[in-house]
Amino acid sequence: MIEAWTWPTPNGHKLHIMLEEVGLPYTVIPIDIRAGDQFRPEFLAITPNHRIPAIVDPDGPGGKRFTLFESGAILIYLAEKTGQLLPADPAQRYTCLQWLMFQMGGVGPMFGQYNHFAVYAPEKLPYAIERYTNEVRRLHRVLEKRLSDSAYLAGGDYSIADIATFPWIRNPDRRGIDLAEFPAVKRWHDAIAARSAVQRGVAVLADRAARGPLTEEERANMFGTKQFAAR
Repeated sequence: MIEAWTWPTPNGHKLHIMLEEVGLPYTVIPIDIRAGDQFRPEFLAITPNHRIPAIVDPDGPGGKRFTLFESGAILIYLAEKTGQLLPADPAQRYTCLQWLMFQMGGVGPMFGQYNHFAVYAPEKLPYAIERYTNEVRRLHRVLEKRLSDSAYLAGGDYSIADIATFPWIRNPDRRGIDLAEFPAVKRWHDAIAARSAVQRGVAVLADRAARGPLTEEERANMFGTKQFAAR
């Protein structure tokens, strides 16, 4: 049974949704990033980058225990392990990986920077907020253009590219986005949100999702001294 070391964030939801979609049995090991669980020695032994999610597969390559971090790498690994959600045709496969990397290098980091400066930063910097607001909207326009021509990001079929991107498009109001302005993105979002596996995935640890303002200790764990301490 795969161990999912995770928390209910967009990157965590990628893993939850993927495991539900491919039907692999898994057990959840919560890593409360507000409380600083990401710095526990047992978690650092899996991921020296102390970011969720990570997995431990007792039946990895060669039947040996295998650990893996980085959500994009995990999605590729689980797709190849199960033969699902990653096209076998070379051209289609690279198209899928292209859009997966678009999420990993663009959507995730830029949406995360918006969230930080607009929501969590103790000092609201207009330049930073404007910069990342504009970038979030630009990335929505890129998605709109693609999804106006294609049912899903990689083409006609649902794939790991969609699983990676969907959790970041959820709750658009948190980024000042009205999906009615992006009808193709909204159509895609609603189709994915209706999938039973997706609904089960986003429900994982939902009762422990962050609520309320950060305490000083939580801020240190996520953005401050504890986050940047040498380890």
